[in-house]
Amino acid sequence: MKMQKRLKIGILSRKDTLYSTNRLKEAAETRGHEVEVIDYLSCYMNITSEKTSIHIDGIDLPPLDAIIPRIGANRTFYGCAIVRQLELMGIFSINPSIAITRSRDKLRSLQLMAKTKIGMPITGFAHSPDDIDDLIKLVGGVPVVIKLLEGTQGIGVVLAETKKAAQSVIQAFMGLKANIIVQEYIKESNGSDIRCLVVGERVVASIKREADPDDFRSNLHRGGTAVSIKITKQERELAIKAAKVMGLKFAGVDILRSDRGPLIMEVNSSPGLEGIEVTTGVSVAEEVVKYLEKVLPMSARKRYEG
Repeated sequence: MKMQKRLKIGILSRKDTLYSTNRLKEAAETRGHEVEVIDYLSCYMNITSEKTSIHIDGIDLPPLDAIIPRIGANRTFYGCAIVRQLELMGIFSINPSIAITRSRDKLRSLQLMAKTKIGMPITGFAHSPDDIDDLIKLVGGVPVVIKLLEGTQGIGVVLAETKKAAQSVIQAFMGLKANIIVQEYIKESNGSDIRCLVVGERVVASIKREADPDDFRSNLHRGGTAVSIKITKQERELAIKAAKVMGLKFAGVDILRSDRGPLIMEVNSSPGLEGIEVTTGVSVAEEVVKYLEKVLPMSARKRYEG
């Protein structure tokens, strides 16, 4: 039997006990690879033209062939700096630092998708309170969805069902100097969305998430429920295209079903695996490892052959 080519894989994560981190580690080790879980906030770097390096606990980070970044949304700046440093050291990242920063900036990601004609909810963005009424009109009128640009897992997302409510919420956010976007409410989606997990250029698993009856947000962290679903060819192609536009090879793509076809709601660079693996029975973590095996240069692999 031919020996599995062995890779040294680093998972950038705050804790090795997190479900997604643990599953990725487990899948890589099962396939014969060596895995190091690295707390990226404990890393510090030496930026020099002589020898670019990363240190942790007073020693150099061990040699790696590839990294899988699991960067928290509130740690994007420092986490991406570490990913960028590793890239400078010639280490392959399944999600490049620039792709992570693109996806974390909701406004930028929407502008990139608009440029490539990807369907999405009509979105408005303004700075002055004087523009609020026209902003609401631009997205089709109430109800509207108001989102904090820095929000995650459904936090900072508000459904305003009347013009007065929308004006009040937008004014409150603007008064706090918070950056927000205003989007049309896709009524026909009925509080549900589709989460697709894209690895490489394939959708490896998909679920339909339903909002709690007392909420309109379908995030599982907000009490939503999930069922496995077979997506359409159009939805599959859209999810793959959205991930590609962001530059991500491992992404969670959220889609709304509307009367005018599927619409991209968000592209996530560090998608959680628990909900989709438990619901579908698909080992997404194994698909990620298989992708690394496929794309990593043979020269990197040979260093670890038995």
